[in-house]
Amino acid sequence: MSDSLVIAGRAFRSRLIVGTGKYRSFAEMARAHAASGAEMVTVAVRRVNLTDRSKESLLDFIDREKIFILPNTAGCYTADEAIRTARLAREVGLSNWVKLEVIGDQQTLFPDTEQLVEATRVLVKEGFVVLPYTMEPPPSCLSPRPSARASASKTPPISASSANGLPRLRSSSTLESAPPRTPPKPWSSAPTASS
Repeated sequence: MSDSLVIAGRAFRSRLIVGTGKYRSFAEMARAHAASGAEMVTVAVRRVNLTDRSKESLLDFIDREKIFILPNTAGCYTADEAIRTARLAREVGLSNWVKLEVIGDQQTLFPDTEQLVEATRVLVKEGFVVLPYTMEPPPSCLSPRPSARASASKTPPISASSANGLPRLRSSSTLESAPPRTPPKPWSSAPTASS
């Protein structure tokens, strides 16, 4: 039995998916990627210069022979924005895969499930491999009728804090088999009964 992470028929030895933001420099980012052993990195499409190749870009610091780029739709608040962003990523040659994010709450960055499901349906029909950023499980995606499901390849649900202190993704669940889970509670420095 292989311990590979397999998504849409593609196998990854590492289950770690890292980002490209929050580094002091592109060189530091490249060193962190190499040290992590990750084979996939997320790239916020809306934050990358995709047109002017004369300027330095974080894409210049990702070894695409070793690391798979997973474009994401960070910063999108509607299904239409997310769909346009995913299409742009594919048009410029990043990938037909997308970590699909549709923000529903600006403070927590929790997703808008309805908009996320709508964007997933459209993008899957267009041949994208969609990894939706959602709560676990996404209640409006689950249905007893398979034809009503959004048909995403994997659902990376929110599970723990990311570099910005907000929830990050866990890539071990699937849309159909994710067990119900309560959203993470905000951290508090207040004493508890057990302390």
